[in-house]
Amino acid sequence: MDSIRKKREEIERLTLSPDAALAESSRGRARFEEPDPKRTVFAVDRDRIVHCKAFRRLKDKTQVFLSPEGDHYRTRLTHTLEVAQIARSISRALLLNEDLTEAIALGHDLGHTPFGHAGERALDSLYPGGFKHYEQSVRVVSKLEKFPKGLNLTYETLDGILNHTQGKWAETLEGKCVRYSDHIAYINHDIDDAERAGLLTEEDIPLEIREVLGNSKSERITTLIDDLVDNFNGDFGYSETVDEKYRMLKDYMYEKIYLNTSGAAKREEIKVAGLIGGLWEKYVKDPSLMPEACRIIAEEEGAERAAADYISGMSDDFAVFCYEEFFIPKGWAVK
Repeated sequence: MDSIRKKREEIERLTLSPDAALAESSRGRARFEEPDPKRTVFAVDRDRIVHCKAFRRLKDKTQVFLSPEGDHYRTRLTHTLEVAQIARSISRALLLNEDLTEAIALGHDLGHTPFGHAGERALDSLYPGGFKHYEQSVRVVSKLEKFPKGLNLTYETLDGILNHTQGKWAETLEGKCVRYSDHIAYINHDIDDAERAGLLTEEDIPLEIREVLGNSKSERITTLIDDLVDNFNGDFGYSETVDEKYRMLKDYMYEKIYLNTSGAAKREEIKVAGLIGGLWEKYVKDPSLMPEACRIIAEEEGAERAAADYISGMSDDFAVFCYEEFFIPKGWAVK
């Protein structure tokens, strides 16, 4: 059976770009494992992520708009799937390692909080030293899943997850590919969701941006993917014109959507800090209110660490449920 994996490794060696990350050359896992007989190490990483509990919880975590009334707004899970699709398209075009690319993409937001970036900002203000979802994503796969063992992913997958958003770049091209894909996905699906919410129209986007990037989500994604592939020279980067218009589009979205709290869709975010803060105070004061794994973490690493792990892993609805249990009076009747 080992020949199946070895044949796949040989195919990678013969067909992928010289700059691609080869599974057979991985720096390995923190704990040694016997190789899977049929799957490469990066394929194993991908499969472990898809089947973990944190991945399933993404379906009930906010992407941008809190508690929208409608079935077609993005969640953290649909965002993750869109990132994976874009990243694989780029990776395939450049003959990079698609298994590694997909593993990083599927795992990049596993540590994200409920209520999107509003939840992240709330926890960041409470947790000593600050809270960053990309660091939490690594903690999820390294310890919290299958507590305390984690998923024991490869170095390359962990590096890509940790460095998918800002600051230091990933060491592999596959990791860099996911970082670009994350930005391509969120800027375009957030425009789509903002249109669905009635906050803007395609015609509201400045004409000079649309003339270069396109007049629809599909056209913009295609333009950005094609430009990255066409301008690849051993590393990633947009052409000067596309880069300029992409930055203008990003600035436009921050002004009109991300930082604009005047609309009903974003006003709800103001309530997030209070909800997260209330849960934080309860769990830090009394770690016994948390599940067993978190109680162990509280003993070993402190109540703040345990509370950050527990709250960040919650879905939106479960966070609201916990808050209501603690703070909202319930009706009662005399028997």
